[in-house]
Amino acid sequence: MSRSTPRRTTLLALPAALLLALMPAGAAAYPNPGHVTGDIVVHDPTMIRASDGQYLLYSTHGYIEARMSTDRITFRRAGNAFNSPPSWWSRYSPGNDAWAPDISYHGGSYRMYYSLSTFGSRNSAIGLATSTSGKPGTWTDRGAVYTSSSSSDYNAIDPHLFVDDDGKWWLTFGSWWTGIKMIRIDPSTGKQHASDTTRYSLASRPTGTKAIEGPTLVKRNGYYYLFASYDTCCAGTNSTYKIKVGRATKPTGPFYDRNGVSMMNNGGTLVLESHGRYIGPGGQHVMKDVDGDLLVYHYYDGQANGTPKLGVNLLNWSSGWPVAY
Repeated sequence: MSRSTPRRTTLLALPAALLLALMPAGAAAYPNPGHVTGDIVVHDPTMIRASDGQYLLYSTHGYIEARMSTDRITFRRAGNAFNSPPSWWSRYSPGNDAWAPDISYHGGSYRMYYSLSTFGSRNSAIGLATSTSGKPGTWTDRGAVYTSSSSSDYNAIDPHLFVDDDGKWWLTFGSWWTGIKMIRIDPSTGKQHASDTTRYSLASRPTGTKAIEGPTLVKRNGYYYLFASYDTCCAGTNSTYKIKVGRATKPTGPFYDRNGVSMMNNGGTLVLESHGRYIGPGGQHVMKDVDGDLLVYHYYDGQANGTPKLGVNLLNWSSGWPVAY
């Protein structure tokens, strides 16, 4: 991925159809990930550009793995968000392995939501941490935000914070079972709003596989766009993960894909799926940067025995739908 801002600015102005025509032969409708190097073996990445210009990337595993970059190309490992796990983690993850963080910056503080669980379990929790710098080792844990149990019909994992134009805070989350959920968040605490305890349903797959997870919500051009990862992750070259999107006129939905199919009924317009060596892209995060919106995700490298690696592409919105390039 070139760091040439003028070239990117030109590409961002092009229609989506022309962008597709410019993609390299053999890439079908999907671009290859942009050029990144260094320590890029990651899963479920989330990224932000800090006030000092450095890129902070956090991802699944350990005490939330951390990487840093000065140019968005070369990434170096930089420890973990936490130097040691908070004591309550082990109730949901006996190995103290945290998943799918989500980093953002609001009101002078970095906030990170993350999840704790084990594969196939609904005994899960979403936690919150804060930091004044966002750097590894500086995070203060604020405890559990939302939990699920074996009796729940949802799973409290894969959180993503969305702040609306009118100042309302929302947390999307969820996986399998009855799909993607949303709760309202109190900005003063970062936890569920005391006066609005509704749990909204945003997307599901009512028949067949229940595999939908990893929601990301953004607002662009008057619409709310819900991204999610569909199908099988975490299986190396056998992964079938793919990224889909729907849009709505309200943050709580209903969300529909480009063909008018509801995301509550297995709808979703494809944004990125397997092509060539780039297998099972998903675990996505959408980040606004100086040259446009970035789609940050992992894929399984077919030329490296299915090792999960970092993928970064720009998004073009000129058609009314996100197109990766």
